Amino acid sequence: MKFLKILLIPMAMALGITAHSQELYVFSEPASNMPAKSIGVRLTNEGVFSPDFATRTIPELMVGFNKNLMIHAQGFFSDMNGGGYKAEGASLYAKYRFLSIDDVKSHFRAAAFGRISSSSRPTYTEDINLEGDNSGLQGGLIFTQLLHKLALSATLSYSKAFERNSKQLPGMPQPDQMLGYSLSSGYLLLPFVYKNYNQPNFNLYFEVLGKTNPVNGRSYLDLAPAVQVVINSRTRIDLGYRFEVAGNLANRYTKNMYLARVEFNFFNVLK
Repeated sequence: MKFLKILLIPMAMALGITAHSQELYVFSEPASNMPAKSIGVRLTNEGVFSPDFATRTIPELMVGFNKNLMIHAQGFFSDMNGGGYKAEGASLYAKYRFLSIDDVKSHFRAAAFGRISSSSRPTYTEDINLEGDNSGLQGGLIFTQLLHKLALSATLSYSKAFERNSKQLPGMPQPDQMLGYSLSSGYLLLPFVYKNYNQPNFNLYFEVLGKTNPVNGRSYLDLAPAVQVVINSRTRIDLGYRFEVAGNLANRYTKNMYLARVEFNFFNVLK
């Protein structure tokens, strides 16, 4: 019995990842967490083509302590300031799932999250991007509903930038605070019939991403389609692109940005 339990636990966790892979959004986080006692490693590359081609690489370590609590630790490297790739900062993200309502082929999750970031980059826009561009704090709520092959999620957040006058570019707007919001959908296209956790999953995503400065009302709204492949419930490959459809925030880095990511998960590795 002990051997059977050891064998079935990681299989069950892997099956859970596969069955709910349409919640693994590309540009946002779901309310669901990674399996307990697991570790994930991500490598993300994102970039813009205009006015000049520039890219950022984000290595990331994720740890699932239990079914309700997980953390992410990120580092940021880019060539955005010229002179080749340079380290530009780091971030720590934590998410706590406080509500779970389960049903047959559906569930509802609610979670709270927080982030603290540090960046050496100069500030040149009132937008706040805590994944490389700004130093600051962020907190928010996530609500995710799974309906068989369709997953829907909404995120609300508040970000506050740290004041660092030494980094402020003369004549450019200074970041202060920002309200963030997103609506995300994910659909499991393949497999049509689920048989085992070794089957590749192919997911299609469409996300709406926006922010508003509560002081002056300036805002933006992006659309972000993406595709994703999950292999053996452990390896994830993302490819997406976000583009602005409305907005009046100038000089923001995330405008018209591609994203490519690979992720590896290791289950039941923590004591």
